[in-house]
This record gives sequence, structure tokens and C-alpha cells, in this order.
Amino acid sequence: MSIITGPVKSEMDEFLRLYKASLSSSNVLLNQVIEHVTQKYGKMMRPLLLLLVTKMFGKVTPAAYHAAVSLELLHTATLIHDDVVDDSDQRRGQLSVNAAFNNKVAVLSGDFFLATSLQQVSLTRNFELVDIVAGLGQQLSDGELLQLYNIANNTLSYDVYFDIIRNKTAILFSSCCRAGAIAGGAGAQQIAKAADFGEKIGLCFQIKDDIFDYFDNTETGKPSGNDMKEGKLTLPVLYALNSTQNPSYLKIAEKVRFFTATDEEIAQLIEFTKTTGGIEYAYKIIDEFKEKASALLADAPDSKYKSALKDYLDYVVERSH
Repeated sequence: MSIITGPVKSEMDEFLRLYKASLSSSNVLLNQVIEHVTQKYGKMMRPLLLLLVTKMFGKVTPAAYHAAVSLELLHTATLIHDDVVDDSDQRRGQLSVNAAFNNKVAVLSGDFFLATSLQQVSLTRNFELVDIVAGLGQQLSDGELLQLYNIANNTLSYDVYFDIIRNKTAILFSSCCRAGAIAGGAGAQQIAKAADFGEKIGLCFQIKDDIFDYFDNTETGKPSGNDMKEGKLTLPVLYALNSTQNPSYLKIAEKVRFFTATDEEIAQLIEFTKTTGGIEYAYKIIDEFKEKASALLADAPDSKYKSALKDYLDYVVERSH
């Protein structure tokens, strides 16, 4: 990550300063939540992507910084709310806000992050950037609701799976690239390509994230099988079930959707997925999206920012957590 961040190191430092400054309040409880959330910033991959794209096309202006802060705040708000919806007690290797405090505090704190996101994007004084953040909020909510609806839907559809991950994950990466291209002064065709590049990165990111759930890895902050415990059937198991139509495992999958599968049954379904090529299939799809993303960069002039974006794509695909 340090190699990828290198070309925009000073810009990332300024972004982080503005991000911290945006989260100020006289409310004691809210400040406790903010301190808890910002103990671990994560890799800040989305603002990093935005700033790299901006620099590839032009200069980083105040509008670019405010857009980056806004998008990261919106992302954080969705994570806080998602942990309440999923009843998750871990986030980035520490207690989630709902676990450290309670659901009421988490929902209201998530609202604060969301409102601050809107405030930050308004400071761009750029209608196109405001439109991105407003539309993104809608699509992220749509993706989460589609996922909840699909849990009760007994179909094993690849199309529905990709609709969900486009709307709940890929759209955020796409929006960062679109905002970065706009802030950098790119033309309409370049902006569209940048957004498409971001979507392909986001799809790779989410599929890789889903793969992690089939293995025990404390670095991910969530245990193996957690998605299935939440009623979610992701790409690897969808492939295993669709390609074999094994009645025993189809029955377990149905129980997963209705939250009646035991830990032992989930472990069996995970092992079945591994032995029938589900993980390999998911990696094949990742490679296809990676190839498409790389092709979208081909026409961009060579620069250290383009090289960093290639490295960024490699990191998303090859990361271990």
C-alpha cells in the first residue's frame, strides 16, 4: 500500500487532516463514538483511488478533497448502519459501534456521519459531485435492501448476486473514480471510462471479500461462514450449487436462507463449495474483471499515477485480508 500511496502521499495526508477536522462535535457521547471509529482508519482505499484518478487527469483542488472526505464519511456511515442490520459485533478487528455502545447510538452516529458527508460534498460547490454522493446514497441502500430481499428468495441467481454487489460495493469504487475524474478536469469519455474502471475494481474487491469468508482468517475481522450465518449465499457457493444441483446441499442452502442451518451444516456447505471448485470459479471471475479493468487504463497516458492505479488493481485482487 505504501508503494501505491507514494505518488499522492502529501495529498493523502491533507485528506486525513480534513477528514479528522470534519468530525468535530460538542456532544460527549458522539465524540466517544468518533474516537472509537477513528482508532482504526483502515487503508482508506476509496479516497486513495479518488486522489490517484484526480492526479492522473489534473490537479487536486479543494473540491477533490471535500469529495474524498464526503465519500469516505458516507462509506463509514453505511458500515455503522450495516453492523446494526447484520447484528455484527466486529469491524476492522475491534468492536463495532453497536457492540461497543448500543444499536440506538450506532444508528444515530451513522446518521451524523451521513449528514457530515452531505455537508462536505456541498463544500465542493460542484453540482456533478453533489449528484454523485446523493445518487450513491440511494444505490447503497438499494443494494442492502436487495440483499435482504434475496435472502428470502429461494433462487440461486448469478444475476441477482452481481446486482447486489454492484449496488452495495462496486458503486462506491465507481463513484470515487467518477468524482476523481470530474475533479481532475477529465472529458466526458474519460469520466465514463474512469467510472467503469472503478466498478470493475469494486466487483473484484467484493468477490475477493466473499472468498475470505470460506477460510479462517482473524485478519479479516470476521469468522469463516459468517455470510452464511447472515443468510447470504455468495458466488463460490452459488457456483457449487448450480453446477452440481446436489439435493442434500441445496437443502442446506435453503436452511441458510431461513437462518435454520446449524454451524455443522454451514461447515459442510463450505467444504462442499471448496471441493466442487467454487473458490476457483470465483477467482476466474475476478481475473476476468481485472482484465477488463486493465484494458480501460490502456489508453491513459503513462504516468506514475497510472502505474499506481495498476498496482492498486493488483492489490485488490492479490490482498490477503
